[in-house]
Amino acid sequence: MEIELERTFLAKFIPKGLEKCECREILDIYIPENSAHPTLRIRKRGEVFEITKKEMINGNDSSEQSEHTISLTKDEFDELAKIQGKRLHKNRFLYPYENRIAEIDIYLDDLAGLIVVDFEFNSRKEMESFEMPDFCLVEVTQDQAIAGGMLAGKSYADFEKNLERYNYKRL
Repeated sequence: MEIELERTFLAKFIPKGLEKCECREILDIYIPENSAHPTLRIRKRGEVFEITKKEMINGNDSSEQSEHTISLTKDEFDELAKIQGKRLHKNRFLYPYENRIAEIDIYLDDLAGLIVVDFEFNSRKEMESFEMPDFCLVEVTQDQAIAGGMLAGKSYADFEKNLERYNYKRL
């Protein structure tokens, strides 16, 4: 089990030089399909395949989660991908920012226009002292509606009202 310390932000604009950064295309399938917020995910990230279960450790505090991940073969992923689940497609850019790496997710298909930025931390102190970058609009770590399992299977229009309360402009 791995503990993930993370903060999540909505992007205000696309930072300079993003197009030059390493990019990985990601396909996520969240299961079970009928769950409001599935915690089990199978993922294809380039040629890496895995299944992950994420659960919050401290009640509804999304900044700290337990994460159990198992590597899969392509054949295992392909077989599991036949399961009915909520799908999510995005490009993840690894953007260097102040001695860290920002994971900038640019959503595709029905969620096109949504850009979310994640930062991971080694300690709670480091996480709490981190200042939001200028290319970010607002922190949404605790907004469950922005979590991958909640976004999966939805369209931008499904979340537009929620995003409007942050004055988010479709990018």
